[in-house]
Amino acid sequence: MTTVGTLYDPDALIECVPNFSEGRNADVVRRIVSVMALEGVSLLDFSLDRDHNRSVVTIAGKPAAVQEAAICAAGMAAELIDLTGQVGVHPRIGAADVIPFVPLKNISLQQCALLARQAGEEIWRRYGVPCYFYEAAASRPDRLALEDVRRGQFEGLREAVRNQPGRRPDVGGPELHPTAGASAVGARKFLIAYNLYLDTADVAVARAVAREIREANGGLGGVKALGLLVEGQAQVSVNITDVERSGVGDVYEAVKRKAWERGAASVRGELIGLLPESAYERDSEWVRLLDQFDPEQKILERRLMHPLSWPVEADRNESQA
Repeated sequence: MTTVGTLYDPDALIECVPNFSEGRNADVVRRIVSVMALEGVSLLDFSLDRDHNRSVVTIAGKPAAVQEAAICAAGMAAELIDLTGQVGVHPRIGAADVIPFVPLKNISLQQCALLARQAGEEIWRRYGVPCYFYEAAASRPDRLALEDVRRGQFEGLREAVRNQPGRRPDVGGPELHPTAGASAVGARKFLIAYNLYLDTADVAVARAVAREIREANGGLGGVKALGLLVEGQAQVSVNITDVERSGVGDVYEAVKRKAWERGAASVRGELIGLLPESAYERDSEWVRLLDQFDPEQKILERRLMHPLSWPVEADRNESQA
């Protein structure tokens, strides 16, 4: 393993939640996940979403090991995912679309930002995939927000970098990788990805609700939201970036109220990734509405104690069958 990190507290623990632009081919996702099976790295969660055409993986462990795992995964994603033929409802600019590093224990957000910068440099050096740095790792104020980096998605950004110097990557380029695009690599606080489905097929309702609850439009602090149509059902897709300012319950109540004002109701919720124990409200209405929620599998602290098995052996057995 090539270590591109630096010295950290021996008890330091970080999380990385890479998002890949593939949610329909389980074998591709397994191959990407498998290359992250390095010493010092634990697999906490991964999921595939066909409509978003996106997979989200959560790993945790020692900083240098997690950093190397993320770099390897970006390389495998670039090899296996071709964005020129990829479609889905979720915005994306790259095969390894987003790679955030998150401090968990005995490490600062600034140190995670350094890890992100080093990872981006290495992804470009090894695989020729240019990178943008966002949130705490951003080198420019106009790249603090991920949505600003991803404006125009792969197709729009591919054209923009050719004639707008201000849209070119922080590392590599200036053009995007022809099939793998670019990766947004960053450092941030713990994020909760929470989706609420409404009892309507009218995506305009979800978009209106999302617009009103997001912080950028004067809504809830630390909340980003999109209105999407998923399997014929309107969905409010939410990222809670600061759980101290807005909890999941706050988001649920706001969506419930705004949807009701438009003649719709929240009927089902889902978590993408993990939830910290401090955010878990056991007997709340929003928890009861969660789809297939098992606290032993979806709460961060419990999963750290009992990580998932890596999908390496399953792949070997399938190849020998």
